[in-house]
Amino acid sequence: MRRRHFFLGLTGLAGCTGSGKPRLNVINYSDYIARETLTGFEREFGVELRYSAVIEGSEETIARTMSGNSGWDVVFPENRLVQPMREMGLLGRLEPARLPNLSHLAGLFRKPAWDPAIEWSAPYLWSCCGILAGEPAGELSRWQDLWQPRYRGKITMLDEPSEVFAACLKILGYSINTDSPEQLRRAQELALEQKQVLRAYLNTEVRDQVVAGDVWAAQLWQGSAQLSIDQAPELRFVHPAEGYSLYCDCVGVLAESRRRELAHEFINYLYRPEVARANSAASRALSPCATGNETVLERGEWFQTASGSTQRLRDRLWTEIKSA
Repeated sequence: MRRRHFFLGLTGLAGCTGSGKPRLNVINYSDYIARETLTGFEREFGVELRYSAVIEGSEETIARTMSGNSGWDVVFPENRLVQPMREMGLLGRLEPARLPNLSHLAGLFRKPAWDPAIEWSAPYLWSCCGILAGEPAGELSRWQDLWQPRYRGKITMLDEPSEVFAACLKILGYSINTDSPEQLRRAQELALEQKQVLRAYLNTEVRDQVVAGDVWAAQLWQGSAQLSIDQAPELRFVHPAEGYSLYCDCVGVLAESRRRELAHEFINYLYRPEVARANSAASRALSPCATGNETVLERGEWFQTASGSTQRLRDRLWTEIKSA
């Protein structure tokens, strides 16, 4: 997911443009939609999209919308954020009658665990987290390999606490969704141990460093990693043997939106088969409308929403990791 920023229709957040066309305001991760999806929707529906691709991490989705007066209409929360955003009153309820193209969802995503009735969000793109590795990394097949002294200063982990904890928990044989304080503290100890060899915590800005060979291996989302592999075919993506996280980025309408009908038109448009394929190809993430990805699911574990006390503990432990 994410990374380079681009904007379409940057004349503000108002409901109409200077031309009198309706405007829809959409905020998303960067590199996460096909450009032709945006231009095609504008052309067909006679509207202008104010599309901002600036989100670089899951929690930022909440940070940019929690005021309830952000000016955005459509947002793309990760599956584990759907429940807390709903409880905070940030998401509006979807109207199924306006979304007939959801019939194209594959079976697994028609009743997703995080929103079984698809009341508040619809699955948009999904993938897993693993390791993007270059030739200097040599043989590498496990998360545990990223603790080896020979990688000192040549590896990075994501600047995303859920993913760092997930890797550490998988090494220890625990669920990535554990609520055990003891298990989370053991995961913290492992993360602190890794800092002796770690170069930095980076999100997708690390891709160019791996392509250049400055970083040998990086924890990264598969879709984002594939964008680097497209650029440098000698790179490879590793599904760690201990297991890995699965995530689904969803799409929903913010409760504050005054353009709900147009927002539903946009979401419905995303599920046209040809549009869904284009978005998957552009982002290199997997479409929930496609089948045949069972091998990715076999050793993966879906992120779940943490309880308030568990999330506070995770936040505190992460702050201690970053400051150590």
